[in-house]
Amino acid sequence: MQAAMRKIENPAPAADRDWWRGAVIYQIYPRSFQDSNGDGIGDLKGIISRLPHIADLGADAVWISPFFKSPMKDFGYDISDYLDIDPMFGTLADFDAMIAEAHRLGLKVMIDGVISHTSDLHPWFKESRASRDNAKADWYVWADAKPDGSPPNNWLSIFGGSAWQWDTRRMQYYLHNFLSEQPDLNFHNRDVQDALLDVTRFWLDRGVDGFRLDTINFYFHSAGLEDNPALPPEERNDQTAPAVNPYNFQDHIYDKSRPENLEFLARFRAVLDEYPAAAAVGEVGDSQRGLEVVASYTAGGDKVQMCYAFDFLAPEKISAAKVRTVLEDFGKAASDGWSCWAFSNHDVVRHASRWGMGEADRTAYLKVVSALLMSLRGSVCIYQGEELGLTEASLAFEDLQDPYGIRFWPEFKGRDGCRTPMVWNKDAANGGFSKAKPWLPAPADHLAKAVDTQEGDAASLLEHYRRFLSFRRSHPALAKGNISFLDTQGDTVAFSRREGNEEIVCVFNLGSAPATVDLGGRGLQPLAGHGLDGKADAGAVRLGSYGAWFGRFA
Repeated sequence: MQAAMRKIENPAPAADRDWWRGAVIYQIYPRSFQDSNGDGIGDLKGIISRLPHIADLGADAVWISPFFKSPMKDFGYDISDYLDIDPMFGTLADFDAMIAEAHRLGLKVMIDGVISHTSDLHPWFKESRASRDNAKADWYVWADAKPDGSPPNNWLSIFGGSAWQWDTRRMQYYLHNFLSEQPDLNFHNRDVQDALLDVTRFWLDRGVDGFRLDTINFYFHSAGLEDNPALPPEERNDQTAPAVNPYNFQDHIYDKSRPENLEFLARFRAVLDEYPAAAAVGEVGDSQRGLEVVASYTAGGDKVQMCYAFDFLAPEKISAAKVRTVLEDFGKAASDGWSCWAFSNHDVVRHASRWGMGEADRTAYLKVVSALLMSLRGSVCIYQGEELGLTEASLAFEDLQDPYGIRFWPEFKGRDGCRTPMVWNKDAANGGFSKAKPWLPAPADHLAKAVDTQEGDAASLLEHYRRFLSFRRSHPALAKGNISFLDTQGDTVAFSRREGNEEIVCVFNLGSAPATVDLGGRGLQPLAGHGLDGKADAGAVRLGSYGAWFGRFA
């Protein structure tokens, strides 16, 4: 009784259910972050040893790409056991220790929820393919061949070729939106949904704070299996798949982004809400309707908290006009929705190369675009090595591991170039990632950007990230506030962020030439602490090459 009374008198602080709104999430690709046992592959103990780097950076959370048991045909995105750790990464005890250390450092932990498909070695699929009348016969998407033996429809795999694979056991085709070794689960089956929600609870019970949901708009297909219509050439783009991939030739209205998904996402959210502060961010891959899907999945407060589309992950270079268009379009589509913005991740060419290659001063350019990213309305994902300015690695064909790149080489070189090892120490073997030969080479030109070469150098990109994240944390309007754009010209973009009584004006010059932004003659008061060197006088902001200014209207 006395213990109960003490608990009432000194209750633990309530969990912040809204922590995700405006959070900065650091993505870890575990194979390439830190190797602790000398096998050339990163692991959970390696992550534990490097968590202080992420905490010192100023991130709020980590998102860890898959570490589950897997045959590694798609490097962990083909899961054969949802409830265990692949031995190459460690054990469940290692995972629990990682959670404890992250929480000790004040970091939330989000893990990859890869639930649209499994490995073909998953016990569920082994049972499903055994016959047409077993208990899990309908857990995957099976269909008969057409009379001529061809696939049921014209749906294509993102990884090339038909999305249908013939199975000789059942004498039927099964659906795979990715590799043939990644069969799609049948979300029209309620038992499948229940099993996946049980997986979700398993990891929440182990202490995770949320999920990054892989390919969230691929969960449902049209039960009618209708052919996708052709997409006119003028409407094609390479936001989701590379331009050389015929996947872009179709309008994917029947094989993904189906309205049935909204009901499942509400069920998923109900599970999250059973826990004090669990949250999820969904990956939306849809080149025609990406922002619309993000809006529908995040609006209303009863589905996932946030999503990201590929608007800023595509090859098209960021511009002032695009920033305003994307943010305003999203605001119109989902005034109560929330997005998570990123410029790089494990699936795309690093933006230091994708956008920064031709810039006169790439480091200065990366500073201003990172400040822009961290000032937009929404949450933020930072991909490991982005804070160092790592460029896309140039790999020889014989070094490739990614089946996607091997399939479309050389016009598309796959995703290995952004997955090379993190570099910690300039003079250590493989940049301090591993004492053994890494699973992918550690590029020699990355060593000069290693963490130990940038720490303590106020002019470095790493210290810029630390400084700006500290500045962001001290101004809640930059994390959670509304956004209103101001009219500008050329390579400049300006907007205000408002939360409560705080309003911050943010002005950026994405170009190499100096620029002046007229803010209507209003008085301006600068804010300090961000490290960028714009000047304001007489109602105008004067920006140098790749400059930015933050302040308030007087």
